[in-house]
Amino acid sequence: MTGTEGTADGTAEGTPDAVPPADDAAPPAPADDAAPAGGDAASPAKLGPKERRKRIADRVLSEGQVSIEDLVKELGVSQMTVHRDLDTLEHQGWLRKVRGGATAAPNALFESNARWRGSEHVAAKEAICAAALAIAEPGQAVIIDDSSTALPLARSLSGRGAYTVITNSLQVINELADEPDIRVIALGGEYHAAFNAFLGMSTADIARSFRADVAFLSTSAVDNGHCYHQAQENVLVKRALMAAARRKVLLVDHSKFSRQALYELAPLADFDLVISDQDLPQEEQEALQSLGVRYELVATNGG
Repeated sequence: MTGTEGTADGTAEGTPDAVPPADDAAPPAPADDAAPAGGDAASPAKLGPKERRKRIADRVLSEGQVSIEDLVKELGVSQMTVHRDLDTLEHQGWLRKVRGGATAAPNALFESNARWRGSEHVAAKEAICAAALAIAEPGQAVIIDDSSTALPLARSLSGRGAYTVITNSLQVINELADEPDIRVIALGGEYHAAFNAFLGMSTADIARSFRADVAFLSTSAVDNGHCYHQAQENVLVKRALMAAARRKVLLVDHSKFSRQALYELAPLADFDLVISDQDLPQEEQEALQSLGVRYELVATNGG
């Protein structure tokens, strides 16, 4: 892999494939969930609320969108039941309700769950993390956030030597749990299925008690010299992770630039290095230079 680096005179960031948890809390099945008379045992209407919602989430994520009418026909339940299921899944962050159905496609103020994020721009994310790996030296304490962008970096640490990895990502924890040379410090707190991570005030408080050599983070959007994220509880934890590291590296592919998200995370200048891919538009590169942000662009496998 080859890369190019741009440096200005100044100084300078969802997953993981996740599926709706089989043990999520669900109310007892309402009366209109019952199978029609004469239905066989394999009928979709025999599914309980948890299994039914998992099927809905899987379909939305695989097809991008689904209509309520189609779900009523497929599952053999009422429109009211489908609406309740979609409300529950939207609250958990698995999808977004729209008129007549639901969608998994992100828009300006929405980024869907960890499975969707993990399937986007895979080659760029892997190339970005390959460049980041050169920064993570054996023996260091390394912070890795819950972003799908940083996940390949966690996987790449295996067999490279001893590390201490501090993370709020359940996927990263699971990836590294059996690595004999890697000490994993899991930041607990409230588990958020949509991000497959622990988030919130308690997680942020725990993060602030550490001091790491380097933090690798990503974000939902970059606009006008600042990073943004769609989830306030995620911003809270990412800021704490940044404060806990001596050096901060933002891992962000070109698709995140000129996007919008609701909550500001930090100015780009708060990061010591921004790593992106070669498809970053020239105007965005010039903007980074004008802000004095040190950045590196990497070539993807297809580039």
